[in-house]
Amino acid sequence: MKKLGFGTMRLPLTDPNNAGSVDLELFREMVDTYLSNGFSYFDTAWPYCREQSECAVRTALVERYPRDRYQLTDKLPTYVLHSFDDRDRIFQEQLRKTGVRYFDYYFLHNINASTLPDFERFDCFGWIKRKKAQGDTRHIGFSYHDGPELLDKLLTEHPEFEVVQLQLNYLDWESLGIQSKKCYEVCVKHGKPVFAMEPVKGGTLAEVPEAVEELFQGYAPGRSAASWAIRFAASHEQVQLVLSGMSNLQQLLDNISYMSAFQPLDETEMALVKQAAEQINKQVEIPCTACAYCTEECPKRIAIPQYFSLYNAEAQERKTKTFTVQAAYYENLALAFGKASDCIKCGKCEKHCPQHLPVRNYLEDVAAKFER
Repeated sequence: MKKLGFGTMRLPLTDPNNAGSVDLELFREMVDTYLSNGFSYFDTAWPYCREQSECAVRTALVERYPRDRYQLTDKLPTYVLHSFDDRDRIFQEQLRKTGVRYFDYYFLHNINASTLPDFERFDCFGWIKRKKAQGDTRHIGFSYHDGPELLDKLLTEHPEFEVVQLQLNYLDWESLGIQSKKCYEVCVKHGKPVFAMEPVKGGTLAEVPEAVEELFQGYAPGRSAASWAIRFAASHEQVQLVLSGMSNLQQLLDNISYMSAFQPLDETEMALVKQAAEQINKQVEIPCTACAYCTEECPKRIAIPQYFSLYNAEAQERKTKTFTVQAAYYENLALAFGKASDCIKCGKCEKHCPQHLPVRNYLEDVAAKFER
């Protein structure tokens, strides 16, 4: 299996204001081009494209190609789980919508601190093992949006999972809020292959600041900014696959141009990517250095550095994106720590801040951004 996977969360649309209006004609052309170049992995899920992605996969792929030409992944979400019977009901509906008799991979969708209780309440861990034993899926895994500690606990308690799908890109690699590097290292520790998602951060790393574009073009004229991001994710040894949510033919052709005969980034290129991340991070809204001195005496146990990191990451997103993941990470942290709006303005945080930041004011900004 080549390292470029086709993510179907951002398919081409006939109406840009309607995420469910999949352009099936263009999607068919993209599927044909992708497969003809030796790639084979497709990723879908219940909520993608306003619940139209699975049907689009059936129309553009499953009904037009023999089953041995592709691998298909689908996922079990928690927000539609209300009973034990819902697990099989949803699974059977996904088989019907996609048109396949089995999935190559089946994941628990988006495990984090807030969704984990539902997965446990409905014994989804035991259920998904049985689906594999019954031959309904060849492999099992989960997609993940949370910190390394919970991930380590999950993989320790559930060694049966064969793969972890992680958000992994060069901007989130050292992020205090998302912690891609630390989560990746947990997967390495447990010997689990990683499927990387959000390698270009939903398009944010395809349209980089001018200084970063000049940096990349100075080294490799004509190479796209997206290529640096996808190759960064794919260059990590434990990463088996990188998912790209390609929404037009140009993006697909660009990805194929450097992933058909993939070459990992060399040391010089890795250094350039690190420079790019530093350049982008200079344009932060809150200049927090994450020393965490501010949290030592916080009476509300507010995760101040993590919240500031997520706020900065949100500010770096493309304005045209309709969904970003930072709010989900914020909600996960708020389950264990105080919310930004819990601040009682005592000022102890500011007394300890080496950067002399107006922490209380910034927490108001964070609350306004993530607690709407």
